[in-house]
This record gives sequence, structure tokens and C-alpha cells, in this order.
Amino acid sequence: MAEKRVYEVIFIVDPDTQEEEMTRLTQNLSTVVTDQGGTVTRNEVLGRRQLAYRIGRKNEGVYVIFEVEGTGSEIAELERRMRVNDAIMRYMTVRVDEDRQRAEKLRARRQRKAAKRPGFAAAAAGGGGAASASTRDEGEA
Repeated sequence: MAEKRVYEVIFIVDPDTQEEEMTRLTQNLSTVVTDQGGTVTRNEVLGRRQLAYRIGRKNEGVYVIFEVEGTGSEIAELERRMRVNDAIMRYMTVRVDEDRQRAEKLRARRQRKAAKRPGFAAAAAGGGGAASASTRDEGEA
């Protein structure tokens, strides 16, 4: 079996579509993913927003984001369905699992380095700056 990957799919829906039609559209797209063997871990409607540039005489659109976990074949079918749907103005798919793993490694490395530094815990608690200034004044007197 192929490796599971995580994708973020964001698409812009025409603002003239009715609310129930938009919920039906998002449900249909999520069933496309599940029928292909993937899972939708996040389905969020970000709301109506201003577009950066006009798309087909429209200045705004409704943004929807999916987070899909799967092998990649689901994404191909999902993009095909979005391409032929007139209500969807634009879509974009980004693979995010590698970026998240890289960020987690960097975070762990920073924590290890911070733990090795002496006095890091005292400086993080807020006692580093004022205490060192008062000891300097006492030493000069």
C-alpha cells in the first residue's frame, strides 16, 4: 500500500451560490475523497473574502479549506471534479506533510539546544535582565 500523505486543498466558490448548494458541494467533494480511500481530517468554510484580483467579473468569493489524508489518487479525482464544476472559481492543492515534519525536527532541535544552554531557564523566567544590572551596580560601588 502507498504511503499516506497530508494535503491542504483550498478552493474559492462563487459568492452567488446558495448556502444549501454550497453545503451539498462540500459534502460531495468530501465523499469523493472518502470513496477513493482517503479521509478528510478538516473541512472548514473560511467565509466570504475579497479576492486579490477579479475572477470572471467577481471581486469576492467564499473560501473553503480541506485537509485530506491519502495516497494522492484522491487528489487527482478531487481536482478533476473541481475543474468541471462551475461553482468553483479557483482551487489549489499543497502537500504539507513534509513541511510539518521539517518544522517538528527544527522545533525539537531548538529545544535541545535551549536545554543545553546554562541560565536559559532563569532568563526565560524573567529574572535575567534586572538581576544582572543590580549586581553590576553593587560591584562598582
